[in-house]
Amino acid sequence: MKVTTMFSPMLFIAAVLFTGTVFAYESGKVDEICKKPQFRDFNLPVYQEPEKTEVPPESTLSFLVSPWAKADTIKLTAKNENLEYTIESNSSFHRLKAKLPAAFNGQYVRINVTAKAELGCYDKNGWLIKIADK
Repeated sequence: MKVTTMFSPMLFIAAVLFTGTVFAYESGKVDEICKKPQFRDFNLPVYQEPEKTEVPPESTLSFLVSPWAKADTIKLTAKNENLEYTIESNSSFHRLKAKLPAAFNGQYVRINVTAKAELGCYDKNGWLIKIADK
């Protein structure tokens, strides 16, 4: 038996095994996971039953939004009415400030905020406050 005849089946098997490992290659690219926007450091006291804390009329509210939220997608509402706000952005956070309208004096108001992240996912949050009468 010739040496080439004896090694040809082994070469065939080696070639098949080698191509299998080539197709098993992964590029290592990991799917990006979307980080939802975060809302924190709300400055007004949230209404809770035992304390019944009230907020002074026409108070200024402020809170922070994570930096990976798109600033132009942030929406701030109170009683389903859009609130005008100012935004200060830096590399660490977006700070939103808004003044409560006089029309809400003496009422319970839920402040809602929604924002969309850079990668497309969104999140929302809200706080219930009681505004004192003048």
